[in-house]
Amino acid sequence: EAQLVESGGGVVQAGGSLRLSCTASSFTFSYHAIAWFRQAPGQEREGVSCIFRSDGDTDYADSVKGRFTISTDNAKNTVYLQMNSLKPEDTAVYYCAAGAGSLHEHWYDYWGPGTQVTVSS
Repeated sequence: EAQLVESGGGVVQAGGSLRLSCTASSFTFSYHAIAWFRQAPGQEREGVSCIFRSDGDTDYADSVKGRFTISTDNAKNTVYLQMNSLKPEDTAVYYCAAGAGSLHEHWYDYWGPGTQVTVSS
């Protein structure tokens, strides 16, 4: 069964940190890549970061490089997104997805329901 569930969202002040978790079923965790996307109100969904399960290679959007870190815990079928130095513009619903890779959503087949991240100024 394909399943992805995000957790760890919340409200944080600018400059703070949050760690998001994406727990996947064995089926979806076996996909080539797991990624994080986000969508702010009135904006298109954008790719934030992805990790390739074969070699652990990662990719990040320019807007989060140096602040966000993606990682996996294979024993727990979980992918994390550590978000530091958060800015109000990071406010969005964050989704994890399983698919072929890259930061383009059309490469992803399965999606979680999302978790809200709100950064106050």
